[in-house]
Amino acid sequence: MIDKAQILKGLLEGCILEVISRGESYGYQITEDLNNMGLPDLNEGSVYPVLIRLQKKGLLRSESKKSPLGPKRKYFNLTDSGHDYLKDFKEAWFDISNSVTSIMEGGSHE
Repeated sequence: MIDKAQILKGLLEGCILEVISRGESYGYQITEDLNNMGLPDLNEGSVYPVLIRLQKKGLLRSESKKSPLGPKRKYFNLTDSGHDYLKDFKEAWFDISNSVTSIMEGGSHE
């Protein structure tokens, strides 16, 4: 049986950065957005550690803001390094994705 979570683990940073690149967001909303974009099994327990790791890498900055529904929320934005990383991630992803698709569809290995 294929472990989709293991495959996704390596891609989650790029997916999270892409969601945040569309506008500042907080952990729960990022998780919901990813669920709605085709990753329904993803939960906050998977997203929050990645947000912390991306922040430690200097790819995200955060700011606590009041929430209309209770305690403050930590909102995330991409740093300049985060935008650069996302651009590089996308290039690598499309190269790998195209190669894997070609292999799986029986393409030649010229």
